[in-house]
Amino acid sequence: MKSPTVILLICLCLTLCSCPYTSSYKLDATPSIYVEDLLLGSWATFIKKPGIEKEEPITVILSKKNDTEYDIAITGYLDELKPYNMLTQDSIKGSAFMSTACGKQFLNIEIKSRIYLAELKFEKGSLSLLPLMEHFTSKMVQNCTALRTCVEFHYKTHLRPMYDDDFCLKDMIRVK
Repeated sequence: MKSPTVILLICLCLTLCSCPYTSSYKLDATPSIYVEDLLLGSWATFIKKPGIEKEEPITVILSKKNDTEYDIAITGYLDELKPYNMLTQDSIKGSAFMSTACGKQFLNIEIKSRIYLAELKFEKGSLSLLPLMEHFTSKMVQNCTALRTCVEFHYKTHLRPMYDDDFCLKDMIRVK
């Protein structure tokens, strides 16, 4: 009798928990902003996992794929992501390119055919990647133009953008 209740509660928790925004669409249909050499290299930070006091190291490696795209690899203690089949060996690997909207820089990060949008901040030699939360918009996005409209509306109408704090990589420092 309790088993269906527990399953229902687990499904409800998974539905209500935050996740980074994923889409089939990017802010721009094709990359047009050249790779910034200042961003290339290995960046490291510590993240605090939900429910655990201990901080874990995470490294983001950005390399040049071509004139307008980056290869991106995220390494660290990523065991929680194994059930989602996102890991390639010990890393999450994908590609990314830069877009701008509302005067902000974004990385369109493609991992396993899904697009994740992360605001990119580069200040005082540190790099932050701040992925938008899954529910930053309630609109159904049908194309790149609609996604851009949703992002611009969100940034114009919210005092603080809705980032997925569990996946934010803040104040990373260059390690190589």
